[in-house]
Amino acid sequence: MNKDNRFDLDLKFGQEYEQKLEDLLKTKGKIEVKTERDIWKTTGNIAIEIRCRGKASGISVTKADWWFHILSYKDEIKGMICVPVDELKSICKAMLVGKIARIVKGGDDKEAQMILIPITKILQYL
Repeated sequence: MNKDNRFDLDLKFGQEYEQKLEDLLKTKGKIEVKTERDIWKTTGNIAIEIRCRGKASGISVTKADWWFHILSYKDEIKGMICVPVDELKSICKAMLVGKIARIVKGGDDKEAQMILIPITKILQYL
């Protein structure tokens, strides 16, 4: 923490984390990118697919190390959530057990099962 309001210390800290993010994106494993379109803005939720047409899918089968969940609105990226996949799986389980999240059907022909997670709550689990 920079108690002296010294720009040079803040700059160094910021540059370190810019490098960490760059390393993550280049070399730290595979990523899965999902995009939440518009509806999150009114529901306050993201949906993480776990099954489709009776088979495991989405987060249940991904080989990725990192999960990026993009929040788009009117075709613009408004933000994103980035979480290691193993940690997101644990968060999903904990939120389901705590009845904070729930499983819903959706997608094409309502054939997918998804965990519906309140965006405001996910950060509390990180």
